Amino acid sequence: MNILIQNGTIVRSDKTFVADIFISDGKISQIGNSLNIQERIDKTIDAKGFYIFPGGIDPHVHMFLPTPAGYSSDNFESGSNAALFGGTTTLLDFVTPKKGQSLFDALKQRMAEAENSLCDYSFHVSPIEWTQKTEKEINECIKAGITSFKVYMAYKGAVGLEDDDLKKVLKAVGKAGGLVTIHCELGDEIDILRDKFVSEGKTEPIYHALSRPVELEAKAVQRVLGFAKEANCAIYIVHVSSKQSLDIIAKAQQSGQKVFAETCPHYLLLDDSEYKGTFMDTVKFVLSPPLRKKEDQDALWKNIQTGFISTVGTDHCPFNLSQKSVGINDFRKIPNGAGGVEHRMTLLYTYGILENKINWNQFVDITSTQAAKIFGLYPKKGEISVGSDADLVIWNLEKENTISVRNHKQNCDLEIYEGFKIRGAPEFVIKGGNLNPDIKQGKFLKRKI
Repeated sequence: MNILIQNGTIVRSDKTFVADIFISDGKISQIGNSLNIQERIDKTIDAKGFYIFPGGIDPHVHMFLPTPAGYSSDNFESGSNAALFGGTTTLLDFVTPKKGQSLFDALKQRMAEAENSLCDYSFHVSPIEWTQKTEKEINECIKAGITSFKVYMAYKGAVGLEDDDLKKVLKAVGKAGGLVTIHCELGDEIDILRDKFVSEGKTEPIYHALSRPVELEAKAVQRVLGFAKEANCAIYIVHVSSKQSLDIIAKAQQSGQKVFAETCPHYLLLDDSEYKGTFMDTVKFVLSPPLRKKEDQDALWKNIQTGFISTVGTDHCPFNLSQKSVGINDFRKIPNGAGGVEHRMTLLYTYGILENKINWNQFVDITSTQAAKIFGLYPKKGEISVGSDADLVIWNLEKENTISVRNHKQNCDLEIYEGFKIRGAPEFVIKGGNLNPDIKQGKFLKRKI
């Protein structure tokens, strides 16, 4: 479809200006005023009074994630539908192999599971063990267009790596020129605390939070920064939740180390007071790392402003109440995670831009442009320029809504942002030159180092 968008205010990470955009064959063909268009125009959109920015890139989602409580409640189709509704057009999910399974075989299996995604998509691949073949498999994934690898310092015995194996992954990926994304919590210490609380009869969701204190995130960050420096490997620390961790990351960045930080809307907008109440009130907030304190929220916003935080992902991983309830007598059994992929843009606009915590250009940077640059998708994604993919959001500044389990698009009967009043929402979402809801299928994105 060839689309002409007229009179809109275009927002990029570096500048804001009024111009027209012509979309042809899924790409941005022209940008400017008084465009000279020789091709047919299938649809004209008058965007006067609207803002136009690149389609969102969520660098951290878990669709159709297997757990002992069943798969996370959004599959790729339902989760990507929710993403598009909120203005996100590209998703980066994860490949988690079984023990003994090769990384490349797990990647092929995951690609098949993602074929019904409406968003474009790629993956971070997780080495969950180190074998004689792991380095070769990492290089195979890079050749296939996967340039980032996810490791866990928590969840030992399942997907978490011991320090020696973590160092080997960092060395192999660094040698290949890739990027390692890291879940930073000290798993051994957390497991001791979890078991201690349960042995004392302390089984409620609040003890999930208390078993994962700020210090165990910060110490993990400090430790892995040392490992990464020694391995000469670029790293990306996912879902940073605390001021302590940010202070360590900022110091490393200022020293010249190649380390990126991501946070999530729930750490910006929710705090640990949510763990006070009954099981039914609090269980939906069981996620890792847990919600922190108000001073941590303030530090996160400040570090977005200063650029020490590069991206805001959602860690979208919702579970229904029936799934969360398997841990009603033992918080260790509660599947960790919550939804958020459809709300990221509206929350950051309402509670970021409108409250003067970020400006429009920073909004575009943290929701799209930086993720594209970090993960090898730029300028195909994350930018409004001639030749870029026509992934665009035309934003209505005046739309108002209240987030509720009754009106959200994600396939879940829980909502951590229940009752949040939001202002601003997409008027149109365009992916690959097609207007939602006529977007039928996303594409796998091969990325470059």
